[in-house]
Amino acid sequence: MGLKNHRSSAPSVPADVVTGAAGFIGSRLVRRLLAEGQSVVGIDSFDDYYARAAKERNLTEVRRNPNFRLVERDLLGFDPSTVWEPGCRIFHLAAQPGVRGSWGAHFERYLRNNVLVTQRLLEASVRVRPTRFVYASSSSIYGEQPAGPTPETATPNPISPYGVTKLAGEHLVGLYARAHDLSAASLRFFTVYGPGQRPDMAFHRFIEAVRLGKAITLYGDGRQTRDFTFVDDIVDGVLAAGQTEKADGAINLGGGTPAGLSEVLRILGELAGHPVETQSGEAPPGDPRATWADTRRARELLHFQPRVSLADGLRRQWAWQTSADAMAPGG
Repeated sequence: MGLKNHRSSAPSVPADVVTGAAGFIGSRLVRRLLAEGQSVVGIDSFDDYYARAAKERNLTEVRRNPNFRLVERDLLGFDPSTVWEPGCRIFHLAAQPGVRGSWGAHFERYLRNNVLVTQRLLEASVRVRPTRFVYASSSSIYGEQPAGPTPETATPNPISPYGVTKLAGEHLVGLYARAHDLSAASLRFFTVYGPGQRPDMAFHRFIEAVRLGKAITLYGDGRQTRDFTFVDDIVDGVLAAGQTEKADGAINLGGGTPAGLSEVLRILGELAGHPVETQSGEAPPGDPRATWADTRRARELLHFQPRVSLADGLRRQWAWQTSADAMAPGG
């Protein structure tokens, strides 16, 4: 997209704040902001949802940058406004991820980390005014929808507790924006993948199985389709949302060309040099049959244009995941 940050030329510009800075998408966003000359305060609790070593590797490069400051704190354990300045931009990517883990006894973690934390950040924003509040939401708020691309005007229909908590976060963002005149947007991410992807996510598990010569487990009948979106395209959209106050409300960020699992398996077979082996597993609750982002609003407001094809994106993730760094303990 060729985004350019004109803020970096002014030394008095407050540091941007990125929550979830050690995560898959958050760390990628931090690197881009620093590359554009922006100072960044990253906040992360290093939650034990997956190995800390993987998150530490995400920050290896940025820890050496003098314009980066890491705050390792639970967002409910302190006043987050004490680490940002009026006029900064807040990129709220911290969350409790995972559809399948949100059922049962773990729901309290999702309520805490996705709803209560978002409300805490919004309350802090009322006191210490940012110029922009960008909230990372999810396509999981849609649940099952009619065939075809899903616009932001579609009635939300989450079919997992995770989706319910992300939708609640969106409602809080909209509520505070209206009541307290905050400039805010909620970005609905569609199935993000690429180098650095969390180990619990599908492509990471698929590549790991192929690398180890094991069968890939396909849940349900294997005919699901997803609007897969490469992580750098997502970061482009997040940056664009942080640079314009005209983009408010909910905005879809998706690759725009959904693909079935058969296409994913074909590409992985080409990368491996042989057909991949599969086995069937029981379909878990909470996974929709298909997702497909209508990105017209993102194109109009953010000039969002995904650039990385599924084949190229999978090739990049394959190269990263089969490298020595990714294969180290905790990867």
